[in-house]
Amino acid sequence: MEDELMTIRQMCDAFDVTPRTLRFYESKELIFPLREGQKRFYSRRDRGRLKLILRGKKFGFALEEMRQLLNLYDRGDAQEEQLKRTYAAARERLAQMEHQRDELNEAIDELREQLETGAEMIAAFRKPAA
Repeated sequence: MEDELMTIRQMCDAFDVTPRTLRFYESKELIFPLREGQKRFYSRRDRGRLKLILRGKKFGFALEEMRQLLNLYDRGDAQEEQLKRTYAAARERLAQMEHQRDELNEAIDELREQLETGAEMIAAFRKPAA
């Protein structure tokens, strides 16, 4: 099945995406299905690209950035440039994600402190007056 063409329904089932998603990625020039009238057929290359698109989406890459990286595949340099740029982009994205995580951890800690203070204030209302 690796070299077989897949229909839009098979792609949707295999990758848990909607037909609309596939058409959107096609309109953004991320995948290039073969067309026979209204029917679309997806090659092994389209499946590989879709896997990378979904992974990039999970990591927060912009679609345009993914398109540019995917288009480096055909440069004829054994994908060296694609790998270098993807590696650099991934390191940058990781740094951004770690920064976001640190900010989120700080906000979580602050909210916990506020909740503790709130709980103490509520408990003070329940204590009988002396």
